[in-house]
Parts: sequence; structure tokens; C-alpha cells
Amino acid sequence: MNLFGTFGISASALSAERLRLDTIASNLANAHTTRTPEGGPYKRRNVVLEAQDMDSDFAATLDAVNQRGAHQGVAVVDVVEDQSPPRTVFDPGHPDADAQGRVAYPNVDPISEMVDLMAATRAYEANVQAVNATKRLAEAALAIGG
Repeated sequence: MNLFGTFGISASALSAERLRLDTIASNLANAHTTRTPEGGPYKRRNVVLEAQDMDSDFAATLDAVNQRGAHQGVAVVDVVEDQSPPRTVFDPGHPDADAQGRVAYPNVDPISEMVDLMAATRAYEANVQAVNATKRLAEAALAIGG
């Protein structure tokens, strides 16, 4: 595998983690949104990721390292809505209250969103470090050859 393959793997992870961060930010921003264009409260969204084979040539397919999954990046498959029910709060003065005075709020838990945000941030930082290490390796190889 060449250095560009390493950059490609890290780039796929950076892109996926950025989408996770955007989705988490959207969840936090809409934690109190009781009315959406589709009707009802906002529904929490999750990013679905899967391994992506980064090698496309026949020789790389036969490579034993590739069979162990070492040449795999990540791809975003979908962004799905969480199907758990909304939380309801008794607030008869709210404009979106039903006949019993209950308001349906989004199924977003700010604490678990913050935990997910920290995990996505750490994963993004780790991939930036991998890009930087690969860059240093390429510079060292050029210095040896020059």
C-alpha cells in the first residue's frame, strides 16, 4: 500500500467524523424543537458507518494484509432517525400542547449527545495525527532519497 492509500483511509475517516460532528450538533441544536415541517417534534439522528475497501486492483485483493482488513477506510451509509418515542412534558400553556396539556419534546438526551461529541472529536483528532505521521514518514523517505 502506498502513502496515498494511507492518506485516503484517513481522509475517509475525517469526512465520516465531520458528518458525525455535524449530526450531533444538529441534535443538540434541536433538543427543544417541538414543531418540524414534517409535523411533530424533532427526531434524533444517527450516522451509520461501514468499512470500505480502499484497494481496487487485483494484486491488492490477493494481499494477505488486505484480507485482515488493514486497507479499509470508512464510508457513511446513511443518516437515520432514532425511532424511540418523544418525551412528553405537562405544559398546558405551551402552543404545541395537546388536549391533555402534554407537549412532545424530541428524543434527544443532551448528556449522551455530549459523550458522542467527545468521542467523535477524539476520533477526528486521532485521524489528523495519522495524517501528520504519514506526512512525516513521506518527508523522511524523501530526505533519504535526496
